[in-house]
Amino acid sequence: MVGTIAIVDYGMGNLHSAAKAVARAVDNAKVIVTSQPAEIAKADKIVFPGVGAMRDCMLGLRQLDLIETVSEVSQQKPFLAICVGMQALMDSSEENNGVNCLGLIKGKVRYFGDELLDENQARLKIPHMGWNQVKQQVSHPLWKDIPDNSRFYFVHSYYTEVEDASVIAGMTCYGLDFTSVIAKNNIFAVQFHPEKSHNVGLTLLTNFAKWNGEV
Repeated sequence: MVGTIAIVDYGMGNLHSAAKAVARAVDNAKVIVTSQPAEIAKADKIVFPGVGAMRDCMLGLRQLDLIETVSEVSQQKPFLAICVGMQALMDSSEENNGVNCLGLIKGKVRYFGDELLDENQARLKIPHMGWNQVKQQVSHPLWKDIPDNSRFYFVHSYYTEVEDASVIAGMTCYGLDFTSVIAKNNIFAVQFHPEKSHNVGLTLLTNFAKWNGEV
């Protein structure tokens, strides 16, 4: 039984596409988009998405009194963080002249830089936008039926740098090699947008909907 999947709404944009993609992933999943701590705490699985600036992300979480709830459920239930949601798990971000984040995973969010170059020394555009490969670093239930080096859709100007390499579940190259997927216990966090990544993204969401949080 998949149960209820709560998509955390903390005011960071339209979550319709994410909710629709999660609902498509498994027919019997009940998907709710909510900013209510009690509903999030009661759900069986949690999706923590995010777009926009980290300052606004953390402000939205504080204003809606969601920091404690998100922190608690991230330690207890299958928890999928997406894009800025993944970055928010770190200790801090360089964005907006420095922002303290949730501190759930030891690490920092770094800016790609304005002088990012590819292998031919051509300047790369920031934000990193479009399709790119993810090199799987570990075996994980959410990688089921997803070939290594599959391409996912990215939109971001900042990337995560973790302290503990054992939590790195996927790497991507864009001028530099960066952590694009993190797996720690019941947490799976991705820099890309699975809801915009066609079949491989849908497969990942299906795997999440079926996942019990164990590795």
